[in-house]
Amino acid sequence: MHTQRAKYHLGQVVRHRKHPFRGVVFDVDPEFSNTEEWYEAIPEDARPVKDQPFYHLLAENDQSFYVAYVSEQNLVADYSGEPVDHPDIPDLFGAFEDGSYALHFQMN
Repeated sequence: MHTQRAKYHLGQVVRHRKHPFRGVVFDVDPEFSNTEEWYEAIPEDARPVKDQPFYHLLAENDQSFYVAYVSEQNLVADYSGEPVDHPDIPDLFGAFEDGSYALHFQMN
């Protein structure tokens, strides 16, 4: 059995390595867990390997807010100290401190 630790944690602000967006981690899959259609839609030369953590993000760019699904290899920690303005953040998270949002609920 392959086990891998996630590099980023729930509530952490991250940014995409190649695309101009950032977001807050709200869920983590230990490996790829989306549809094959989604995966095949990524250009072959840019497809990430499936055997790594994938992160669900409340994401934002200059034009909009959305939910993103991103491989660990395509993320970096965001050290800007700036909060993310996604409108769904208050539903899941509390205060923004030291580059992360506090969880509103206790994990098992």
